[in-house]
Amino acid sequence: MSDSNTTRIAVIGGDGTGPEVVAEGLKVLKTVAQLDGFKYETKSFDYGGDRYLKTGEVLPEGAVDELSTFDAIYLGAVGHPDVAPGILEKGLLLDLRFQLDQYINLRPVKLFPGVETPLAGKGPDDIDFVVVRENTEDLYCGVGGFLKKGTADEVATQAAVYTRKGCERCIRWAFEYTRRRDNPKKMLTLVAKTNVLTYGHDLWWRTFQDVAQEYPDIKADYNHVDACCMWMVKNPEYYDVIVTTNMFGDIITDLGGILQGGMGVAAGGNINPEPGGTSMFEPMGGSAPKYTGQGVINPIAAVNAMAMLLEQAGHAASAQRIHRAIMTVTGTKMQSQAAGRMGYSTSEVGDLVVEQLG
Repeated sequence: MSDSNTTRIAVIGGDGTGPEVVAEGLKVLKTVAQLDGFKYETKSFDYGGDRYLKTGEVLPEGAVDELSTFDAIYLGAVGHPDVAPGILEKGLLLDLRFQLDQYINLRPVKLFPGVETPLAGKGPDDIDFVVVRENTEDLYCGVGGFLKKGTADEVATQAAVYTRKGCERCIRWAFEYTRRRDNPKKMLTLVAKTNVLTYGHDLWWRTFQDVAQEYPDIKADYNHVDACCMWMVKNPEYYDVIVTTNMFGDIITDLGGILQGGMGVAAGGNINPEPGGTSMFEPMGGSAPKYTGQGVINPIAAVNAMAMLLEQAGHAASAQRIHRAIMTVTGTKMQSQAAGRMGYSTSEVGDLVVEQLG
């Protein structure tokens, strides 16, 4: 039994290269905990494709209850070439988000020094914003069905679900995050499509306007999602924090990932901000099975995810220490962020970050 000052982390290495990048994140965690003097403990779980192929179950009975006793979950990746697409993603990622009520998806879009972006003339000072995505409603609720499936007259429906509670708690969290974020803009941009999605997104718009009254120090801004995609490419420096729906957030965060140099550096958090809530942090790059065991995959995103985990767990100074180390390594050491072209192996990149922590 751990004491209340110990950060308890459930580790799910997952599939493909997931365990390789997780190992580097844990290496960084061990060092920064020694430097900053905090206690933690980890427990590993074998959830993923290999277990599913052996047992036929993604999460065994009681798994969510056990995971909910941890402060955080550190996830490598899920996705196995021998498992049909959607089974692991829905049965593990979505199931944990819903059952653990991780209603905030947090995606920093930050270009690190030395990392290439496809945007000509843009640098680290231009690409530094955050997307707050609602994480438990919208089209992901699975409301819908088929009529006359497999015939020429087939009809398919998929309905989005939005609640005032779901909108408000996400929007309020985003305002609070914008207030404490170190950015002088203090601007929160709602991204929706109120001119077409006139029911659910009208609820988002009205809720945003209501909550904004409580935050006079934050500029309340609005973009249609199509305009946002254009501005993210043309003028990414415009943004401070974006708050958006689950579906649109899924799309624009992938765009953000490419702007910040690719999925090798992008990390995200699925957060339950309530007291006692369990949050989950992961690199965005996927399991990349073709690189498994070669030691060529980029661990920077996984290390970045560990920094996010520590910040949420109350170790903000340690998170900043890791971020500074990452920026030194990407800016002065690595040749590229692409797998196999980094100039170092996976473990060597982890070692470089560890060396810079001090």
